[in-house]
Amino acid sequence: SGAVVVLVPGFTGSKDDPKTRAVARALLARGHHVLAYDARGHHGSDGLCTLGDLERLDVAAAVAAARERTDRVVTVGASMGAIAVLRYAAASPDLAGVVSVSSPALWRFPRNVRTVLAVLLTRTELGRRIAARRMHVRVSPRWRDPAPPRALAAMIRAPLAVVHGREDRFVPPSEAVLLATAAPNGRLFLVPGMGHAFDPAAIPAIAEAVDWALSASAPSAED
Repeated sequence: SGAVVVLVPGFTGSKDDPKTRAVARALLARGHHVLAYDARGHHGSDGLCTLGDLERLDVAAAVAAARERTDRVVTVGASMGAIAVLRYAAASPDLAGVVSVSSPALWRFPRNVRTVLAVLLTRTELGRRIAARRMHVRVSPRWRDPAPPRALAAMIRAPLAVVHGREDRFVPPSEAVLLATAAPNGRLFLVPGMGHAFDPAAIPAIAEAVDWALSASAPSAED
């Protein structure tokens, strides 16, 4: 296609993670170029993780690099990475498409072991120390209350594909419905057997979502 797909992993994720690499391989097989990176505060990247807020600046830098090759750029983000790409896309009308994977629509999460662990790792000093030592993620102690993803989706003019797992225990599938219906040009991909973020079961849907976004944003013969 000649398009560049900017691939943004979630919290604790990396460009070198096997799951991220598997998504990249699938997109390369479809003829797309892929640019992946580690978000701020993650692994070898400088700065502090802000859980999708200032990460929009990382997305902006990656999109700028992608534009050196082509104007056809699609952003694909998973979980925290999805929040970052939505935040960037809400203020950037020139993307060819946006793919959100496993993003919440509102700031609400089910109470289970995974969500409690996430709160401990990001909202307590001890948890942040553990995240830095064991997961190589440096989390900021400061937290804004930014606009929820559903509000961001309503501002995105590019085609927005929402990919979500029916088996996601971290962000319920009902959040994906809210997100997709808020977008002016949205499409929902609910994936059977898929869990959270770059789950292997998500790969075919992510590839299809990128192709749909590129097709939906392509100029017509009359343009």
